Amino acid sequence: MHDDDQVGEDWGLSTLAVRAGHRRTAEQEHSEPIFPTSSFVYGSAAEAARKFGGEEPGNIYSRFTNPTVHTFERRLAALEGGERCVATASGMSAILSTALALLSAGDEIVASRSLFGSTVSLFDKYLGKLGITTRYVELSNLEDWEAALTPATKLLFAETPSNPLSEVVDIGALAEIAHRHDAWLAIDNCFLTPALQRPLALGADLVIHSATKYLDGQGRAVGGAVVGPDKLLEEVFGVVRTCGPCLSPFNAWIFTKGLETLSLRMRAHCANAQALAEWLEAHPAVERVHYSGLTSHAQHELAARQQGAFGAVLGFEVRGGREGAWSVIDATRLLSITGNLGDAKSTITHPGTTTHGRLSEAQKASAGISEGLIRVAVGLEDLEDIRVDLARGLDALAGACTSNGFSE
Repeated sequence: MHDDDQVGEDWGLSTLAVRAGHRRTAEQEHSEPIFPTSSFVYGSAAEAARKFGGEEPGNIYSRFTNPTVHTFERRLAALEGGERCVATASGMSAILSTALALLSAGDEIVASRSLFGSTVSLFDKYLGKLGITTRYVELSNLEDWEAALTPATKLLFAETPSNPLSEVVDIGALAEIAHRHDAWLAIDNCFLTPALQRPLALGADLVIHSATKYLDGQGRAVGGAVVGPDKLLEEVFGVVRTCGPCLSPFNAWIFTKGLETLSLRMRAHCANAQALAEWLEAHPAVERVHYSGLTSHAQHELAARQQGAFGAVLGFEVRGGREGAWSVIDATRLLSITGNLGDAKSTITHPGTTTHGRLSEAQKASAGISEGLIRVAVGLEDLEDIRVDLARGLDALAGACTSNGFSE
């Protein structure tokens, strides 16, 4: 009898994405099943006691033991090269669960200042209430990271590439700094996924995912995950078990099926994004394009060395500030105006008033979130259709700027 969970040591990433993690039931199903149940039954009181007491493995309650969720966890762990994965209700709950599991009052986090706005709010407002302090540094500046660490620093946290400016940090070098100071390094790998970047292999201790994004790939469900060594993940599991930020079986099934096409989708996303970034860089209404696949990007060589490709998210700054940016966004007919990303459908947003809108003006300036900045998560539509849709607003903006309709 074949069992898809018997992972071959020489299996490639695409094979793992299709086969890993599935333990067939007695029904011998070919596709992964969904277990939409809150609880499980036992053959005897003694069996129930053994499972509740941890003496015997098995399912207890779907808040922390569900076969469909476990399939997704095993598959993502295999793709990231981690010993274990713990799934959560969202990407934000993955970050929160990690912090609650590993940190205590008086501990410190050092994080890149170019984090997603909600992550900054979580660190400053809510972890701050618990006596956990966060200091922010420039993502790519290793000297800044080193200088910010103190004996109280327990966790280094970074998104690489960053949202939405595609900044990159040397993960291996950052891991060396963290470990020399007896701290853990967590990398948010949401933008690249294990199809393009495997932070654990580069030295990171933990990988954080918003499965809502590219792991799903079609904008259907919300979820998150943490991947890493079993010792650390057991602590994270304890938080999910007790506090309850668990992933639903249905969403876990969606993510598991999404992983099957992850490599194919990411290659197509990247090809579209690269071509679009090159086109935007030459447009007269665009002042600057932020995409590490461009040779003009300050960290292009590092990104090429560390990543399998450059991802699907790019930022570009247009002339005319907020008024100019909004005019380009409002002129689109194909792209979806939404703060989400990781979808087959291309999305567009103004970070300064949406995804990063709750940051202070000083925080926005520090993170490089200008009024003229637009973020596009490039989808899987025909590239020419995406270009035509953006050109409608960009061409009009270029003409308006020429006739002094917008300030330079």
